[in-house]
Amino acid sequence: MAQGDLFVISGPSGAGKGTVIARVLERAPRVWLSVSATTRSPREGERDGVNYFFLSKEEFERGIEQDDFLEWAQYAGNYYGTPRRSVEDHVAAGDQVILEIEVQGALQVKERMPEAKMLFIAPPSLEVLEQRLRGRGTEDEATIRKRMEAARVELSQEKEYDVCFVNDRLDQCVDEVVAYLEEQAANEA
Repeated sequence: MAQGDLFVISGPSGAGKGTVIARVLERAPRVWLSVSATTRSPREGERDGVNYFFLSKEEFERGIEQDDFLEWAQYAGNYYGTPRRSVEDHVAAGDQVILEIEVQGALQVKERMPEAKMLFIAPPSLEVLEQRLRGRGTEDEATIRKRMEAARVELSQEKEYDVCFVNDRLDQCVDEVVAYLEEQAANEA
């Protein structure tokens, strides 16, 4: 069986990565979305092992010491990371694996796995990004300011990625991402 591909998808909080990926998963049968681990508290409706593996700070730090993460980072006061073994197992089994991670972690993955395809999801503008963050209604003003500051830094890292998709019109962005995944899979076949 042919080995799968690893796709790292990043972009600022509020760019619509999660929505784009959810739609991609509906349309692409051999795609597996890696579940990240985090120390942040679950948002309403999120489930452990489905949306994230919700770990204590101590559990996460033990995983760092044991090299259990393909990448990890601290973001907005919490740890986030990608469990290494499940990603490696799915790629070896021929799956197209997607990691939805922030820029700092994405660059760690690229160092460890240079064959990874790097995709960046950008908002059409910073103004639209801020509207989306406010529209969630899940963060206070200080958190929104932190996320906007982080977004400016993340947007400056776009050049580190293989391809950038602007999420202005959701359906078009999803079409473009699916086409890219299919093209990469065909190139590997």
